[in-house]
Amino acid sequence: MSKKVVEVKNLKVGKYVIIDDEPSKIVNISTSSPGKHGSAKARIEAIGIFDNQKRSIVKPVDAKIEIPIIDKRTAQVLAIMGDDVQLMDLETYETFETPIPEDLKDRIAEGSEVEYITTMGKNKLMRVK
Repeated sequence: MSKKVVEVKNLKVGKYVIIDDEPSKIVNISTSSPGKHGSAKARIEAIGIFDNQKRSIVKPVDAKIEIPIIDKRTAQVLAIMGDDVQLMDLETYETFETPIPEDLKDRIAEGSEVEYITTMGKNKLMRVK
């Protein structure tokens, strides 16, 4: 599996966390000070990497939470097929198809190099080199 477990107090804004089985990027963390009863809590707000949905959870700061192991790779564009693009990884020469993000549609061209991330069996195109 491409996950590991860390304590909530070790999370930071800009890192990734798994909420509802979806890898998400943390955009805000707020902690509440402990009261007379109970421990300090952290509210984590994150945006899904693949679906762009906002999610939030509240957990004690000493609780364990799963984080995805994200692999950043480089690929070459082989073909553009409507809203999808066929890529070839430049290290493994594996070919696969992935959707083109809306902001990259006019900048992507056949033969260009792109950076993509892969985690939990999914791929996402991040930027054009």
